Amino acid sequence: MDITVYNVYSKYLKERFGEKVYKLPISLPLTCPNRDGCVGTGGCIFCGEEGGSFENLPNFIPVKEQLIRNKEYIEKRYKAKKFISYFQNFTNTYLPLEKFKSYIEESIIDGIVGISISTRPDAINDRYLDFLAHIRDKYNLEITIELGLQTVNYHTLKRINRGHSLAEFIDGVIRNKNYGIRTCAHLILNLPWDNMEDVIENAKILSALRVEEVKLHALYIVANTQLGRMYQKGEIRLISKEEYQERVITFLEYLHEDIVVQRIIGRAPEENTLFVNWNESWWKIRDEIVAQMEERKTKQGIKCDYLNGKALKRFNN
Repeated sequence: MDITVYNVYSKYLKERFGEKVYKLPISLPLTCPNRDGCVGTGGCIFCGEEGGSFENLPNFIPVKEQLIRNKEYIEKRYKAKKFISYFQNFTNTYLPLEKFKSYIEESIIDGIVGISISTRPDAINDRYLDFLAHIRDKYNLEITIELGLQTVNYHTLKRINRGHSLAEFIDGVIRNKNYGIRTCAHLILNLPWDNMEDVIENAKILSALRVEEVKLHALYIVANTQLGRMYQKGEIRLISKEEYQERVITFLEYLHEDIVVQRIIGRAPEENTLFVNWNESWWKIRDEIVAQMEERKTKQGIKCDYLNGKALKRFNN
């Protein structure tokens, strides 16, 4: 599907590297500061035991072997030649620095053009960023930090037990920029405590910070989590698929046109879940959003007119 209504990630990668690029997921034996008592216990109320990496190989397999296995499969299926090492689960910068360095070095195999690292906004540290900048320059790689923000509404962040506020995210983005490292912000647009004003503010904050990329998720509810128990007791209400689609469209309209959109809805596991994407395939929901935007003749950034002293423009014409 040729998508022109928003800045598609696959198109960015093709233009950047000259051909299609594929992510190779890596799972490490680690945890999260919101689980072990550093900033909290129990983790986020929606987080399951996999830490967001339900399709990964087991984390006891060495990094290089995980990459080679995944690479061989994708090479054979798609004739791919260029790849991104993707450290996906939990908080990857929540490791002793030397161990973090060894994992990163191990991930640089033949065909790797970039490294993507998932972590929390409160786990961004100059020592780790300095090392990543060194790796980028040494191997000519593109480095991206994927920060799990979920929402800019700091009241909701507290409700979902994130263990950090909006300030840590802002600090993380600024520090990444200081080292020339890209930021991809993760957002969930249908958290039960957020409304359309929060959706718009999400787009405005990311645009004002000039975040390079964004990845949108629809909330899925895992059994045996705090959120799962709340859902089963009827303590939360989820919006409809149509409402989610409207939120995505509005978010994209307010999002700066230069920000790359990795995805507008995520894949989710069907096993051990109580709610997943309104029981529809992610690509069908995505295609419906794109079709609606095309029909309305709207696109990403069309309402991004609030930066650079917008209120003063009447005096500068």
